[in-house]
Amino acid sequence: MNIRVTLDGQPVDATLNDHAVARDLVSLLPLSLDLEDFHQTERIAYPPRKLDTSGAPAPAAPKTGDLAYYAPWGNLALFHRDGDSASADLIVLGHVDAGDTERLANAEHITIEAAP
Repeated sequence: MNIRVTLDGQPVDATLNDHAVARDLVSLLPLSLDLEDFHQTERIAYPPRKLDTSGAPAPAAPKTGDLAYYAPWGNLALFHRDGDSASADLIVLGHVDAGDTERLANAEHITIEAAP
């Protein structure tokens, strides 16, 4: 699924995986969220409600650029470093190709919209 992602006012290429949790995220679009650092590995933000995780895909370790959802806290996570391991609580929703990890690591605001 194609989406439009903007980091700090600059558009980046992004796609969502085709599964139920990612489709639930699409139902919330457009989203405009402030990001904060979490463990110098990811930037996190909280959508207006928790996503429905029924039908979630098998766990996968997040990679740099992955947009993920951490179910226990209900937050989105944009990884600027590879994650340590796969977790059933972390659902990879898609991928953002920002061109360099510094851009991901320093992003303060994300806008996610449906692609035209």
